[in-house]
Amino acid sequence: MKAAQKGSRGRPDFLLLIMTLLLVGFGIVMVFSASSGVAVVNPNFNEDPLYFTKRQLVFAALGLFSMLFLMNLRYQVFKRGFILLFIPVILMLLIVPFTADEINGARSWFGIGSFGIQPTEFAKLALILYMGALITKKGEKFRDFKRGLLPVMIVVGFVCGLIMLQPDLGSSLVLAASAGIMILAGGANLKQVFVAGTACLLVITSLFSISMAIKPEAWEYRLDRFRAFMDPIANKQDSAFQLVSSLQALGHGGVTGAGFGEGVQKLHYLQYPYNDFIFSVIAEEFGFIGSTLFILFYLMFLWRGLIIAVRCPDQYGTVVGVGIVGLLAIQTFINIGGVTGAIPVTGVTLPFISYGGSSLIVTLMCIGILLSISREYDRSIRSKST
Repeated sequence: MKAAQKGSRGRPDFLLLIMTLLLVGFGIVMVFSASSGVAVVNPNFNEDPLYFTKRQLVFAALGLFSMLFLMNLRYQVFKRGFILLFIPVILMLLIVPFTADEINGARSWFGIGSFGIQPTEFAKLALILYMGALITKKGEKFRDFKRGLLPVMIVVGFVCGLIMLQPDLGSSLVLAASAGIMILAGGANLKQVFVAGTACLLVITSLFSISMAIKPEAWEYRLDRFRAFMDPIANKQDSAFQLVSSLQALGHGGVTGAGFGEGVQKLHYLQYPYNDFIFSVIAEEFGFIGSTLFILFYLMFLWRGLIIAVRCPDQYGTVVGVGIVGLLAIQTFINIGGVTGAIPVTGVTLPFISYGGSSLIVTLMCIGILLSISREYDRSIRSKST
């Protein structure tokens, strides 16, 4: 009986699973609300109000299938199996800057028919799995700078450098911040982290300055976003049009909201209301109360994921779990911070909610791994009780 219990799989964390399904469902509903008015009058979208909604349903189905598949694998397989994802992702990151079409000043997408793949999204998960394996393998050596922290930072810098070739500053920041959280969770020496982080910041600032001096036209789009953040009213007819429209949506929503489907700013004022600015639609249609409830629900979701990570019986699961939760938390903060004017807009999607296949599929893959970690914890508890 004991042997059978030890060999069996535990139960997944059903609270996290249910919360995930609720977020995905809410995201599909909000994609419909945010996109239907734009799609119905645009021949590029077949004048179909359900154009984006139907595609998001396909992405959600693929993502949920991936989540259920990964949930039923033991997460330990990624200690070595990460290479099956990491190498193809690196190859795609090397190719995409030279083959993809330029969109908003960046080359980030591979086109496959009417769909697209964004390698950067898959790079986020691949790096988390690789870093988890690397940190765990080093063990106590990780506290040594040359043999521990430095090799990990080189890997992170290499991946972020490939993403900056597109260039995609927002995703690079998300990836670097997520890696920093994993490094801290892995038990790195805090003094070494501070010194190395300061040195990296100086090097990155210098590289950005050189790049802006050599090729200023490539940075004009990003500088416009910064100017919009600093003084949105002065630039409301130009670079700050999106941000001002977003702030107007928040103001129009008031306390209780305009009502589902009754938002105004999504109707050709916000350029991508179903993607980067979908939280503006939520705020306008559900108001301060609805937005607050949504954020609280999201915080509960992240807290549940963090609990699962720290309960994991081994270091690899904990580091990977913390990395996944950190990734989702940082993306959420950057997205909501950008559309509310708290930080500059960087074009980072809102996990589970924004329209986008690569983002939704990778996010659900991350949750599948987190649920696998929760099953291992449940298995260990059940085996101890027998």
